[in-house]
Formats: sequence, C-alpha cells, structure tokens
Amino acid sequence: MSDETYDERRPDFEFERRFWVRELPTDLHDATPTLIVQSYYLADEGYALRVRAQTSGAAAPIDAGTTPLDALERYEHLVDFCALTVKGPMNSGTRYEAERELDVAVGLQLIRRGGARIVKTRHSVWIGADGWVVDVFAGPNAPLVVAEVERGSPVVDLGVPAFCESEVTDDPRFSNDALARTPYGPWAADFEAELARIGPRFLPGMGHTHREGGTTGI
Repeated sequence: MSDETYDERRPDFEFERRFWVRELPTDLHDATPTLIVQSYYLADEGYALRVRAQTSGAAAPIDAGTTPLDALERYEHLVDFCALTVKGPMNSGTRYEAERELDVAVGLQLIRRGGARIVKTRHSVWIGADGWVVDVFAGPNAPLVVAEVERGSPVVDLGVPAFCESEVTDDPRFSNDALARTPYGPWAADFEAELARIGPRFLPGMGHTHREGGTTGI
C-alpha cells in the first residue's frame, strides 16, 4: 500500500501492480527515502496480519545486510507511523486490505516481540501520470528490488518503465508476507535463471500495457 494513514471512508481494497527490477535506477531522484519495517503475525495462502512501522523520509539507505531489527533500532527516533493491516489474497492486481493506525510506541513493541519480519527502503517517483514506489529490500531478501504502482481502481492501460523487467503482481513468491517467510536471497539465482529461460511476463486482461521499447500485453 502507498504511504497513507487510516481513513474509515476509503474502500478496504487496494489496486496495484508490481514488477521485478534488477537494480535501483540511477536516475531515480528521491532525497528522502522511507524506511519500512514490517512484521507478519500471520501469513498463509495470501491471508496476512501485518504490523508496519515507517519513517516519513530522511532515512539514509541501509546496507543490504541490515536486518529488520537492526534497522528499527537505528531509525526508531524517525518512525512516525505504525499500522495494523489485514490482507486477503491477490487476484489480478486487486487485494482486500483493511488498515488501522496504531500508536507508534505500541507498533514498535509489537514488531520487536513477534512475527516474521522484512525491511526495505522505499523510493518514490512520478513517471507519466502515475506515482511509483521502488522498494529496495535488505537483510535476507537482498538483493531484491520491486517497483509498484497503485491506483484507486484497477491498474489498466499502464505505461511500464523500462527498468521493470517482469511483472510479479500475481506471483505469490513476491508478496511481502511470503518474503517474510521465504526470503528472496536464497532463491534469487534460481529466479534469474527462470527469467532467462521463459522471458518476462505481464498480466493479461489489463487493457493496453505498454513498456518503454514495446508492447508487453493486451
């Protein structure tokens, strides 16, 4: 989900598409990346119960080997938002999500006390008409980089930046809750070999999906 606080008026669904990126683009200018630490108390077949802590910016990029708890200790003084989130399985870029903001002190203690954790640095950029975020994972999920675009309705007729090499929206291995249980690092080489063998994939049935350099799907 994008960096938003709880609003009881908004529908409890998110509409997003996610893409595997080989590395953070060098021309992505974001002076104040956001640090995000998430703890999953439940993650099973797409259903998840998550506690998130994040800064509102000004967190320096963390080293790839930094663990979630190490990052939390380093940047605890900058954390200004925590939330409890319930999620359902992803279906073609649509996922049930209900979020409630937590007191920061409570959220931090919940993350420290349990759950399978991930840590990432989030960079934000406008590309065309859409706001994109690029998440650089650390700890056991390094060197994973995932780009995500979210809208208030299904993400169709999307212009995909050239740095997005393959879509992983409906690949359950790349959901954050799955990455908390089965980190990317140990199977990164296998995925790259798979990508080289079968080529990039993009969701069908999402209107006209255009990647810089050519059409990727209809």
